[in-house]
Amino acid sequence: MRNVAQSRKRQLPLHVHISAMFTCLLLLLGLVLGVFNYQQTTQIILGSSQKLFGYLEQDVQRDLLDAYQPIRHALNLLTLNPDAVTDQPERRTGLLLPFVQTLEDNHSLSALYLGDDNGNLFLVRPLRNEAIRLQLQAPAQARYEVWSITRSARQGGVESKKLYLDASLVELAQRTIANETYDPRSRKWFIPAHAEHDQTTTTPYLFFTTHEVGTTLAKRSAGNTVLGADVTLSQLSATLAAHQVTPGTQIVLYGADGRAIAYPDFSKLLTAQDPEKLPKIAELNPALGYLVSQGPDAQRRLYDGQRQWVVTRFNVEDGGANGLQLAMMVPEDELLADAYRLRWQGALVTLAALLLCLPMGWVTSRLLVKPLQALVREADAIRRFDFNYPLKQKSIVLEIDQLEGSMSRMKETLASFFEITSSLSAHTRFEPLLQSVLLETIKIAQAQAGLIYLTQNDSRQLELKGLIINGQPQDLTTQPQPDIDPDSNDNPPWLQGLFQGHDSVAHSLSLEQAGDLQPIMAQLGSQSIHLIGIRLHNRHGETVGILLLVLNDSGSSDDQDHLRADRIAFIQAVSGTAAVSIESQRLQARQKQLLDALIQLLAGAIDAKSPYTASHCQRVPTLTLMLAQAAAASQQPEFEQYDPSQEQWEALRIAAWLHDCGKVTTPEYVVDKATKLETLYDRIHEIRTRFEVLKRDTWVDYWQARAQGGDDAQLSERREASLTALDQDFAFVAQCNLGGEAMQEADLERLNAIARRTWRRTLDDRLGVSWEENKRQSTREEHDLPVTEQLLADKPEHLFIRPEADLIDPENPWGFKLEVPQYKFNRGELYNLSTRRGTLTNEERYIINNHIVQTILMLSSLPLPAYLSNIAEIAGGHHEKMDGTGYPKRLKREEMSLESRMMAIADIFEALTASDRPYKRSKTLSEALSIMATMCHDAHIDPQLFALFMREQVFMQYARQFLDPEQIDPVDIDALMLKAGLSG
Repeated sequence: MRNVAQSRKRQLPLHVHISAMFTCLLLLLGLVLGVFNYQQTTQIILGSSQKLFGYLEQDVQRDLLDAYQPIRHALNLLTLNPDAVTDQPERRTGLLLPFVQTLEDNHSLSALYLGDDNGNLFLVRPLRNEAIRLQLQAPAQARYEVWSITRSARQGGVESKKLYLDASLVELAQRTIANETYDPRSRKWFIPAHAEHDQTTTTPYLFFTTHEVGTTLAKRSAGNTVLGADVTLSQLSATLAAHQVTPGTQIVLYGADGRAIAYPDFSKLLTAQDPEKLPKIAELNPALGYLVSQGPDAQRRLYDGQRQWVVTRFNVEDGGANGLQLAMMVPEDELLADAYRLRWQGALVTLAALLLCLPMGWVTSRLLVKPLQALVREADAIRRFDFNYPLKQKSIVLEIDQLEGSMSRMKETLASFFEITSSLSAHTRFEPLLQSVLLETIKIAQAQAGLIYLTQNDSRQLELKGLIINGQPQDLTTQPQPDIDPDSNDNPPWLQGLFQGHDSVAHSLSLEQAGDLQPIMAQLGSQSIHLIGIRLHNRHGETVGILLLVLNDSGSSDDQDHLRADRIAFIQAVSGTAAVSIESQRLQARQKQLLDALIQLLAGAIDAKSPYTASHCQRVPTLTLMLAQAAAASQQPEFEQYDPSQEQWEALRIAAWLHDCGKVTTPEYVVDKATKLETLYDRIHEIRTRFEVLKRDTWVDYWQARAQGGDDAQLSERREASLTALDQDFAFVAQCNLGGEAMQEADLERLNAIARRTWRRTLDDRLGVSWEENKRQSTREEHDLPVTEQLLADKPEHLFIRPEADLIDPENPWGFKLEVPQYKFNRGELYNLSTRRGTLTNEERYIINNHIVQTILMLSSLPLPAYLSNIAEIAGGHHEKMDGTGYPKRLKREEMSLESRMMAIADIFEALTASDRPYKRSKTLSEALSIMATMCHDAHIDPQLFALFMREQVFMQYARQFLDPEQIDPVDIDALMLKAGLSG
């Protein structure tokens, strides 16, 4: 094995490793290039995205600068206008033209206005589209809205008026607003600007009038008026939309309060829950809300629980007092889509290159791999014990060719070994096994003769058990060979080596050296032989026999080939397997002998337990096997499929021997109960004593009456009548106790009348009895002595409560369907004597019937081999009836095996004809068969088996062996068949 393994490491793995290394190198190269390409592409894309973010920042800053810078200059100039400085409201109409010109120059302006400390307002708003005109209810040609609010301290009123002008500033309409509440002094643009000298910028907000997003720039003039300019930031949303890198990109410009100022989808800024406020950025997109929740230290790559984002954000100084922040989030999968595509393209290119290069390696190594593959297939075939796989591949590599030769020889050896092992394991009988062991070993050794010796029982003496010469088994009675004593000093040298610890010996013997082998040499016609001796030993190394192989000495070189060490080692290995098989067979045979002995011991003990069953357990197996043999030999259609194997015969025999093993649990006095009052003794003697007491009382009454002067003749007549009645009543009770005849109603009435007689007990019946009986007596009331009692009584202490363990669950796994009586025993005297037929009460009959339950339970608990697993079913069914009224399972004919129905017939016939039972007279053949014919007619026994029992005269075969001559009377088979309801 080491040479083969080394050869594989030097040759076979070389090409496998080259192909594997080439493949792995190509894969590794492709992997490295792909990873490098992916990482570089990713870095480039991420770097480009940062540049895009920078461009976006610049564009936003530029948009804000473009929006704010011109307006700041214009606002500074307007504060210098004299009409803006005056405190006379009527002069402020002079600001109309500068305001209009400024609005036309700056389209991001939504309105220009002026407010003063008195709450006056002058506002000019451009109406650049129809939507604003509709919203402000302006005429269709209106270009500007001029709103003035004048508060008069003298008059104490507020005048609010709106004028609508066309492009030429011609008034188109005018509208006065009553109850004006707008006061510029309370507005956010006025208050900080009035307090500061420099320009102020409000936080972006949603303009109330136009619903545009913007900020207000304000500056105080020299006259303490404040000029304001509403600047819209709608252009910022368009700028953000222009910088969307991918479809899923999220960009938002928001203030310090987290409310969005600009968003690519400007419409979402106008659909917030509060129409007067800008929406929170979390309302625009949850990912933006998650970014803001991370604070200013959020990483450049962020995972929001659903998606990976590439993030950037920065501050924008313009846009309010606190500045603005710009945030941009790009989905990583969208941003790196090109990198992913390049990665997979690289993998496909690598795979394509691998697929192109693999055939080259395969073609290159094919010549070397093909012979090795053939060897692998042969090895797999050997692993599956398939030794017929042909091996015809030759290799140009020397070591592979040598390996092929070694495997071929190994295959031949293993095939031969397993063939012998299979042949040995197929034998189930000892003698054929010995012949097979000897014959197969002779074939392997190519010997001309062989002998096998085995030890006998516990003796070390070796006895010849098999002899084969020229392939023919020899009769050992005509080829006597002396036994071999391993301890004898007279053993020839070629034997002594086997008894001195050697497992095998090989010798060349001349005729003079052969000793007891000379007759064999004579049959072979040889003057010299080669002898191979093999010691057979068991698992413990103990010698169980020897095997001698005789080979003719032809004088050629082939003789030495037969004696090679490897050939002898193989013979020794085969012999070792044979020795194990022999030991197993002998051990199995001894176990069967032990089992049979125990079975027969148990059956004999049951028969010996009661003279009433006599040899029942020994005769039933014989009759059962007789009936089974008749069924096996029958040509009737119902039995033509019945051909039991040797194992089935054994199962039937064991089941028949153990069919009543449950009787070991049945109390003997119940089995032996010959009278109704019998328990451990016959209680009729107690009844007799009571009658004796009554007869004594009759004499006492007679003498007392005589002593009182009564008439002797009358008293004597009365006395004799009473004594006669007592004798007759006791004789009747004694006759009832025998149970020989059925009890009629008149008998029961007379028995009850006798039971009502009374007698007087003067001794305490609780003394001298067991504690159990005292416990039962405690259930009845105790009376003062003397006490008058019935002559025959059913007392509470006669009732024995049945233990819970004796009850049979209706759902029991064995299928028992017995009606369990309430009490375990009822020993009431009147109750027992009133038994209508036989001597057994219902409770005692249940105990008798329960033996079959115990039989099934006992046999089911035995660890029997599979082929004996049906013993409990066969043995436990002999009290079942074909109509389902039997016990213990109430099985019907179709639910019973053929063997259990056979045993039912055997059990009944043996019981009817047994002549060694003291409680009944044995039946003759005709009487027994007549009863069985009636039972067959009533569907108690199997009709087909009963017909076979009659036709084949199995009963007569049994009768000649077991019945007394006077029992064997003529039998009219046709009449009995007719009585059974069967055709002849």
